[in-house]
Amino acid sequence: MLILFMHHKIKAKAEQIAKNPATKKAFMSMKPEKSIWGFVGVILFFIVPEIIAFIYGVEITHYAKEGLIIASSAVERQYYNLLVMLFEEGGSWFNLTLGFALLLWLFF
Repeated sequence: MLILFMHHKIKAKAEQIAKNPATKKAFMSMKPEKSIWGFVGVILFFIVPEIIAFIYGVEITHYAKEGLIIASSAVERQYYNLLVMLFEEGGSWFNLTLGFALLLWLFF
């Protein structure tokens, strides 16, 4: 009974927030600008890196692990560690989906 009550209370609060004009204004201010730069920004920062990670993730990770062996400075080791961290798991379906959702949001 308590769970059902909390569910209704949370739902009512979410609807109240969604209908608030300040919330709508803030949401619209976050929307990417309908320009070539908005389009290019979404493509370059969300979609292209994930496609590269899906296609070349294994090779990039192998390169970075080999580079860690011969790294001579802390900056090099940090660079190679970041490459391993970014590409070890391959591409992220979440980021790719987010990129396509932002493209849809940009044009609609």
